[in-house]
Amino acid sequence: MSKPLNRRLFLSGSVGTAAALTLAACGGDADEPEVADVDTEDFPEGSTMARLAEAGSITIGTKFDQPLFGQAGPDGDPVGFDVEIGKIIAAALGIEADGIEWTETVSANREPFIENGQVDIVVATYTINDTRKEVIDFAGPYYEAGQALMVLVDNEDITGEDSLEGKKVASVEGSTPAQYILDNHPDAELVPFDTYSNCVTALINGQVDVVTTDNVILAGFVASDEENLKLVNNGETFTDEPYGVGLTKDDDDFRDFLNDVIEEAYESGAWAEAWENTAGTVLPTPDPPAVDRY
Repeated sequence: MSKPLNRRLFLSGSVGTAAALTLAACGGDADEPEVADVDTEDFPEGSTMARLAEAGSITIGTKFDQPLFGQAGPDGDPVGFDVEIGKIIAAALGIEADGIEWTETVSANREPFIENGQVDIVVATYTINDTRKEVIDFAGPYYEAGQALMVLVDNEDITGEDSLEGKKVASVEGSTPAQYILDNHPDAELVPFDTYSNCVTALINGQVDVVTTDNVILAGFVASDEENLKLVNNGETFTDEPYGVGLTKDDDDFRDFLNDVIEEAYESGAWAEAWENTAGTVLPTPDPPAVDRY
């Protein structure tokens, strides 16, 4: 029997903001990935793949508040590009979409959730970096983003990262964009929040001057509220943010399997279809990045 879904709408921030973001929940309806006909004997005995295939279920951590990539829809189920990548992985294990338990992960709890076994994988706008690789492993990347800035539509003061001095900059605690501000802009005031939806609410309420995170995340928020929000310099980026699938440290067989699944999704067109039905409703379809089999 499949596990019940862990469903929870984000309720933080103003009612207007939450409603707008929910309505923008990520574009068209993608066809469910074709579920592979697998047997546990198809995988090495004792492997994570064999365990998940035998259970017929998988627990995937993802964001619940980020339009285009991972956002709770009206029924509570998350939708977006990351969610579709998770479904592709589950399908390769022979697991139906209703066998996925979606668990909300915010930037600060992704590594602990993996280390503690609360999730099997994390697909949550999760930038691959060396610090995180000390405690977990990554498959991918399956997408390349970059850090950008978002302000209110009438803000003309902030024109790029060189204009952040003295500004209140919102980002999410535990994220690479937040750390970038701390490391590179000590004259700015970093205002950390637990979720990006709370960052957006703070911006609209005038508590902060600017929100910074990956360009694709900000593009989703702008698309949901173009009357109030805009990207600085049309979303010009100033970092490289390769998104990967987080998994348990030193599970080499599982990492190899996940990398194979990602590359097969490139070749089959499943990756492009997932993009075009979610983030691709707002953003152009990029070239998929080369998988790093470190």
